[in-house]
Amino acid sequence: MGDGARSDDDALNALLEEARRLHPQSIDLSLGRLEALLEKLGNPHLHLPPTFHVAGTNGKGSVCAFLRSALEAAGYKVHVYSSPHLVRFNERFRLAGQLIEDGPLTALMREVMQANDGAPITFFELTTAAAFTAFHRTPADALVLEVGLGGRFDATNVIRNPAVCGVVQIARDHEKFLGTDILGIAFEKASIAKPGVPIVTARYPAAIAAKVGETAALAGGKLIPRGLDWDATFYQGELHYRDRAGKVTLTPPRLPGAHQHDNAALATAMLRHQSALAIPESALRAGPGWASWPGRLQRLESGPLVDLLPAGTDLWLDGGHNPAAGRAIADFLRRINRTDRPVHLITGMIDGKDARAYLKPLAARAETLCAVPVSGHLTQQPGVLAEIAGNLGLTARRAAGVAEALRTIPSAADAVPNGIVLICGSLYLAGEVLAENGPLPT
Repeated sequence: MGDGARSDDDALNALLEEARRLHPQSIDLSLGRLEALLEKLGNPHLHLPPTFHVAGTNGKGSVCAFLRSALEAAGYKVHVYSSPHLVRFNERFRLAGQLIEDGPLTALMREVMQANDGAPITFFELTTAAAFTAFHRTPADALVLEVGLGGRFDATNVIRNPAVCGVVQIARDHEKFLGTDILGIAFEKASIAKPGVPIVTARYPAAIAAKVGETAALAGGKLIPRGLDWDATFYQGELHYRDRAGKVTLTPPRLPGAHQHDNAALATAMLRHQSALAIPESALRAGPGWASWPGRLQRLESGPLVDLLPAGTDLWLDGGHNPAAGRAIADFLRRINRTDRPVHLITGMIDGKDARAYLKPLAARAETLCAVPVSGHLTQQPGVLAEIAGNLGLTARRAAGVAEALRTIPSAADAVPNGIVLICGSLYLAGEVLAENGPLPT
């Protein structure tokens, strides 16, 4: 269903299916259709609480989680709009700290669709209109807003005056829509910049940094680059952040992976370089340790899928799906696997992703790969994935689903206990796993 959207609520599910049929493409980057609909709805996007707008390739969701955590630690009520969801469509809409319930979401979608009156509009544009309407009507102190795809023509970019913008890691992904030119991709991402608004950026190679700076300057944004206006270092078990206003020692991120140090630091820089809300240092310090973001190097401790594995086996889940994500996951495996425990991958990827580039760094850290389909989406054929994995040196096989793949782990690993199993390659696959095993995102 459109953008993977589904609901156990029959009325909401029917509306989602109807919304999907309003445009022949799931993605058609433009702002005009949405702006016309928002005008019919009273322009709710012009009446939002202080907004923290986040773009980039990998890490957007994690940065949003760190922002929300610190803002809530400061005592603020926070809206969040993110995508895609993992299990329930409702996960995309967090109103003043709570996920929206089926009844209010059904009424909201129905109202927005009636206002649209059958005009062509993409699913994401329609749901963004619903989100802005809900955020305008429900009191809150802040809005954390994640770009869906790109930036310049992403539906979220209709906002006019955010409190601060942030651009995380920039890499190749969604090449069908953004192209393969990394500088062109950087331009698209940095085009969320707004006149007079701080735009906090990560550390990039020189050419990308120049393109980001040029794009921000043309838009009139106040560029706040890492390495010049702020920086951070992780040592002695703590994350040490510094900028021109001083230093803050942050709690280590609860989210696993060294890349989360960078994401937590960028979120801190965004909070430190905006003036709409006062954030005490105590909230900045606590935020990284409180943040939670399911499906991103998440260890599954219990559940029916975990029970299929031999005792002592660790089961991890990650939704990363592009080459940069593959490198980050491989680095994580290197860090946690100091004793050469056998690593086994269960991988499913949707059509259009560069499977070989994603798997290449992982192949150096794993022994086997079991390829599975991703339900409900145009999926890369497990046989093709297995062939790619085999060519990269992995012992490869395929299975009809994750449960079947897990049942074969003992035999594939010669019954070696205390191994590591990583389910990876797609956020949609991660959602399937959480729906079957738990815990459900809350």
